[in-house]
Amino acid sequence: MRDKPALKPDRTHTAVLVVDVQGDFTVLKNGSLAVQGTDRNYIDLVNHATQQLKSAGYKIFATQDMHPAEHISFHTNHQGRQPYETLKLEGRTQMLWPPHCIRNTPNAEILIDRKLFCAVVEKGTDPDYDSYSGFSDDRGRKTELENILKAKGINTIIIYGLATDYCVKATAMDAVKSGFSVILIENLCRGVDQNTSLAALKEMSEAGIKIVPSLSKIIENKN
Repeated sequence: MRDKPALKPDRTHTAVLVVDVQGDFTVLKNGSLAVQGTDRNYIDLVNHATQQLKSAGYKIFATQDMHPAEHISFHTNHQGRQPYETLKLEGRTQMLWPPHCIRNTPNAEILIDRKLFCAVVEKGTDPDYDSYSGFSDDRGRKTELENILKAKGINTIIIYGLATDYCVKATAMDAVKSGFSVILIENLCRGVDQNTSLAALKEMSEAGIKIVPSLSKIIENKN
């Protein structure tokens, strides 16, 4: 049985969104929230794929988790609390994380060549609210991402990055809610947990997100 042909998204109206490929989320940089499988090979894979997409004519964007040191999600800002505990705060459930992606620290930096990006959108900048999605924070306050993409005539987003079951999923689902078609490249993502990552992929697929295994399903390999 022959493989299905590669997708060929319209480059004029399709953007690439690289989600939170930052030091603190990687094994490579001994990050405080390192996601399994994020070694040098993964970073090289993502860099190469992003360069290929740029060379193919797609506009490239990124999200960047960027927290103040006093961020509400850090367990160190809640006396006696440990990482991965949850708190009820003003009626919402807040997961507590190790401090990560703090502004002006080396591991907050994106590990992909910034010259590839048309724009980098910061998220999680409000000390009182978490922000998994690149489109809005936990109280629903929007970032500039949607406006940037729509101003450039984008209607389709190719998405990948970290982590499948958290920020990638939240960003992809919000993209659909904002009216974008979404394509997720699975092998350019890594998840925190295998079970929750599989559940996230299923949920995204059911929401109409097209999940492809690799970049070769978008750009045909000419080698």
